[in-house]
Amino acid sequence: MAAAYNGYTEEKLGWFIQFNAFIITKFTLQNLLMMKSIALIPARLGATRFPEKMLAQIKGKSVIRRTYESTVKTGLFDDVIVVTDSDKIEEEIIKNGGKAVRSKREYDSGTDRIAEVALGLDADVFVNVQGDEPFVQKAPLEKLLNVFEGKIGENIQVASLVQKLQDPESINDPNFVKVVLDLRQFAMYFSRCPIPYLRDKDWPISHYEHIGVYAFRKMPLLNFTQWPMSTLERAEKIECLRFLENGVPIKMVISQYMGIEIDMPEDIAKAEAFMEKMGFE
Repeated sequence: MAAAYNGYTEEKLGWFIQFNAFIITKFTLQNLLMMKSIALIPARLGATRFPEKMLAQIKGKSVIRRTYESTVKTGLFDDVIVVTDSDKIEEEIIKNGGKAVRSKREYDSGTDRIAEVALGLDADVFVNVQGDEPFVQKAPLEKLLNVFEGKIGENIQVASLVQKLQDPESINDPNFVKVVLDLRQFAMYFSRCPIPYLRDKDWPISHYEHIGVYAFRKMPLLNFTQWPMSTLERAEKIECLRFLENGVPIKMVISQYMGIEIDMPEDIAKAEAFMEKMGFE
């Protein structure tokens, strides 16, 4: 005779557990399917260190075209749109089958630029993918989107990516934005200086590089454009400091974001070498 637990036989108890597991799984899948996400790629033509870098060619395709196509290829987004100040960039994307819109005016940051377009769109999460990141990969973007899911995710307003930084030269390079995290992996501060400073050289500590890929709920994204450029943002030239100075926490997602950012003319050769190493076409 089967044992009973609070009036349930083992057979009925097993069925009850399986049924509840099915309901939980179904609910989770519905949540994933219901969350609408849109990738917006800010792309301006002018660049001080590398003019018109978005149109620079990497093995026969422009930087911005490769960024757009890589983002679409992840399959994570309901829509992918390039937001640009340039007729040339808009034409480059559209003639190759993509979506692009012109921003109505000049902006201080890429976040300000995409907020203009996000105002007229409906989505749970907007992801800002930098236009000069031609080798966007699915795994880190998926991890970024995942933090917005479930009950805990409902409270996340802004999130971004970081990766460990181990090269001492890079840690001291102001072109690498560093970030320190609290115990819950929220950003405490961003800086071009080597933070944290190691007064005790023997103390084991990790340095993190901020990867400029952001995800936002709509309201904090729109609020960002209403706040003036903050004091620390102006000093460091790091736009996400505007969120911290206005009391908006930023959840940081640790990833291994292998890729090449196109910042200088010599980065084109690095990108082509990276493509050959990874077997990309």
